[in-house]
Amino acid sequence: MNRYLSIINTRTVFALAISVLVSFITLRYEFQYNYDLALISIAIIFPLVFTIRSAFRRREKALEFLSLFKAGLITVNNSFQENKKLDPAKKLEIKNIIVNVSAFLVDYLGTHNRSREEVLTETGKVFAFIQTNSDSLGKGVVLKILRFMRDVHLGVENVIAINQHRTPIAIRAYCLIFIYIYPVIYTPALINRLFDGRATSEAWIVYALSAVSTFILISLYNVQEQMENPFDQKGLDDIRLSNYKIE
Repeated sequence: MNRYLSIINTRTVFALAISVLVSFITLRYEFQYNYDLALISIAIIFPLVFTIRSAFRRREKALEFLSLFKAGLITVNNSFQENKKLDPAKKLEIKNIIVNVSAFLVDYLGTHNRSREEVLTETGKVFAFIQTNSDSLGKGVVLKILRFMRDVHLGVENVIAINQHRTPIAIRAYCLIFIYIYPVIYTPALINRLFDGRATSEAWIVYALSAVSTFILISLYNVQEQMENPFDQKGLDDIRLSNYKIE
C-alpha cells in the first residue's frame, strides 16, 4: 500500500492547500467568471502527457539496451568458457571481469556507488584480456567476441546517456507552475458553470471538485517525476536492476 501512496508528497499537499485557499476566497467574495476551461486543460494536460510519454519511452529504451548489454556479456562469457585452449585460471579471471562489468553498471545506475569512468574502465579490461590472450583464443573467437562486445558497449553508452539526460526541464517546470496556478483560474469558472452565475450555499461541491481536479493533475506530475529516473528504485515502474546483474 505504501508504494501506491508514493505519488503523494509535499507537492501534493501544497497544491491541495492552494486549491482549498482559492476555493475559500472565491466563495467568500463571490468571485466568478465565464471562461472556457478547455483552454486551461490544453495548456496543462498536453505538455503533461508529453512529458509522461517521453519518460515512458526513456524507460522502454533503457530496458532494450540493458537487455542488449546483458545478452552480449553472457555470450562473451560463454565464448571464453567454451574455449578449450584457455587455461581454467584465465577463464575464472575473465568471468570475474565480466561479473564486475555488470555489477559496476548496475551500481552506477542504482546506488551511484560507481562512476561512468569506472564502468568504462572495467569494460575495457575485457579488451585488455583479449589482447593478452589472443594467441590462445584464436582469430575466429576474437572476432566473435569483439562483435558481441560491440553490443555490450552500445548498451552501456546508451543506458548512461539515458541516465544523464532527462526529459526537457523547462516543460516540466512549466507544468508544475501551471498546476499550482490552475485552481486560481479553474475555481471561479467552475462556480459560474455549476450555478449559472448565481450565489450558492453548497460550498462543499466547489471544494471537492477543485481539490479532486488539482489532485489528479499533481498526481500525474508526480508519476512523471518518478518515471523520469527509472533506475533509482523509488517508483512503482522502476527497472529491476538486479535482473541485469550477471552472477
